[in-house]
Amino acid sequence: MSDRGEVDLTGAKQNTGVWLVKVPKYLSQQWAKATGRGEVGKLRIGKNQGKAEVSFTLNEELTTIDSSSEKAPVVRAPREHPFTMQTVGGQTLAVFTETSSGQSDAEGSSSGTGTGPDKIALEGVVVQRAECRPAASENYMRLKRLQIEESSKPHRFSQQLDKAVTTNYKPVANHAYNLDYEKKKKEEGKRARADKQQVLDMLFSAFEKHQYYNIKDLVDITKQPVIYLKEILRDIGIYNVKGTHKNTWELKPEYRHYQNEEKSD
Repeated sequence: MSDRGEVDLTGAKQNTGVWLVKVPKYLSQQWAKATGRGEVGKLRIGKNQGKAEVSFTLNEELTTIDSSSEKAPVVRAPREHPFTMQTVGGQTLAVFTETSSGQSDAEGSSSGTGTGPDKIALEGVVVQRAECRPAASENYMRLKRLQIEESSKPHRFSQQLDKAVTTNYKPVANHAYNLDYEKKKKEEGKRARADKQQVLDMLFSAFEKHQYYNIKDLVDITKQPVIYLKEILRDIGIYNVKGTHKNTWELKPEYRHYQNEEKSD
C-alpha cells in the first residue's frame, strides 16, 4: 500500500461499527437511479420479543423497472425488504474507502491537483451481517417471471432473408489475399535460371557470412527457382537432417573458408 499513500485509521480509533448487508441486484440497480440527495428509501429498526427487526422500504419513484418484454413493458419492484440478520461468525471484516488523488470530500471541488497518491480510509469494522430480501408479493412474482424470461432468451438467433443482401457481405469470386498469393507464386515460378557460376558466386558469398541457411533464405538471396537451386546445393553443400541445425544447408568441408570464430559458432 506504500504506492497508494497512507491509510487513514480514524474509523478504527473511533471504534466505528458498520453493517455488511447483501442486497438483490435489481435493488442496487434501482438505487443507482436516485437523483437529488440520493435518497433511496427508509430503514426501520425495531425489536420484537427482544430480537431486532430491520426492514427497508424502497421509495415509490424508484420502483419502476423498464422491460423489453412486450407483455409487460413496465414492472414494479417490491418496496418492502425485511432483513435476515446474521452473525459475523468470528471473522474480522472491515470497510475501506478509496478517494482518487486530488479530490476532496465535497463532490465537485476543484481544489485538488490530481497528482498525489490515492487516499485510503478505514470507515469501520463490521459488527453485523444481514441479507436484504424482498417480501413475497405480486410485484416480486412479476419481477421474477421477467428475470426468468430475460435469462432464457437466446443471445443469437437466425433470421431468414427475403432477398439477397447487396450492400454488405457481397460475395466475391476470390479474395484479395488469395489473388496476391497466386500472383506471387506465379512470379516465383517464372524466375529465370541464372548462369550456374553466377549462382555459385552468390551462394559462396552468402556462406562467408553465415555457416547455416534454410532453403527459403537462399531462394530470397539468389532469386532462383527452388528445384534449380537444390541441384546446385547438392554439388557444394550438405543438408542437415538432424541436430541443432536441422533442415538447414551448409557447405561441404572442401568449400568452407570460415574464420576461426565463425567455426566456433
